[in-house]
Amino acid sequence: MARQKELKLYRNIGIIAHIDAGKTTTTERVLYYTGRKHQIVDVHDTKDGKGSTTTDYMEQERKRGITIQSAAVSTEWKGYQVNVIDTPGHVDFTIEVNRSLRVLDGAVVVFDGVAGVEPQTETNWRLADQYNVPRLCYVNKMDRIGANFAHCVKGIRERLGANALLCQVPLGSNDEFCGMADLVAGLGYIWISDDKDSKWESVPLEDLRARLKFSSTVDNDWVDQLPKLRQDLLESALAMDDDAFERLLETGEHDPVMLKKCIRKGAISGKLVPVFCGSSYRNKGVQQLLDGVVDYLPYPGENGGISMVDADGKVIGEQEVRDDAPARALAFKVINDQFGTLTFCRVYSGVIKKGDTLLNVTR
Repeated sequence: MARQKELKLYRNIGIIAHIDAGKTTTTERVLYYTGRKHQIVDVHDTKDGKGSTTTDYMEQERKRGITIQSAAVSTEWKGYQVNVIDTPGHVDFTIEVNRSLRVLDGAVVVFDGVAGVEPQTETNWRLADQYNVPRLCYVNKMDRIGANFAHCVKGIRERLGANALLCQVPLGSNDEFCGMADLVAGLGYIWISDDKDSKWESVPLEDLRARLKFSSTVDNDWVDQLPKLRQDLLESALAMDDDAFERLLETGEHDPVMLKKCIRKGAISGKLVPVFCGSSYRNKGVQQLLDGVVDYLPYPGENGGISMVDADGKVIGEQEVRDDAPARALAFKVINDQFGTLTFCRVYSGVIKKGDTLLNVTR
């Protein structure tokens, strides 16, 4: 079947993390806010038999409240088609993450705001390095007691060796977590409630100090640091383009469209890793994360095509992502369910129609 949209309007992403960082909860919120689902089922409710999350559909997954098999689901956001793979976080199912990362164009790495970088996060990060997958970081659970955004960012930089670019910082933490400051847009987003359909108020960064008063000194310090953090973001991002960086140094001004292009260029090349924050369970920050996915992660083929090899396994060229090329796909997962055997494929080029016969080159 031919594509319904222009290639640039596709995003193939995976959600990867250590167990219990909130991958499946984040995926559920993504499906709700994109209109794919009309109600939210929380992971802890599945153990009580109150329903099943979309991607944790197996009985064992519902019973244990964990993801065992990676599952793919497709949805739309602002005219873009976003194909999401929710992967397991448990160390016993690392092979599922490995299979998924191999066919992804980009990934969202979810972190527990309290625990920070955990062992399986490191394993998944190295796998993503191996397959050259551009990433966004999402620091989740900022509403929990003990959540520490600075500690989590420090772990991303030191333990994962990533050049973390703070696109957002949280406003408050624990019970006082009310939203985030968007350093790219120069706005603070303040949620009115925890309700899933709650709207947020957009406040210029310079007005946040008068608008917010936190009991924690640390949280107040974050608000005071916002002008410096925004300047750091501008300098790090615009360094991706010589002309834009020169303009910033000479005039102190920048083009907002160029800023996003620079962040995108840095993210796709792996030189920058944009960092977002929120609380998926409290319905804060997921829409902004989706905006980050379409703004900063690559479309199919933007980060290069797939390598072609000869019978001895030597690379003999690269197949570009095009409809008018021979049909080439990679089968990355096979499952058996009530419908029989299902094979998941990532199509890299060409068009596959019903009734076509494909050659399995490995057999």
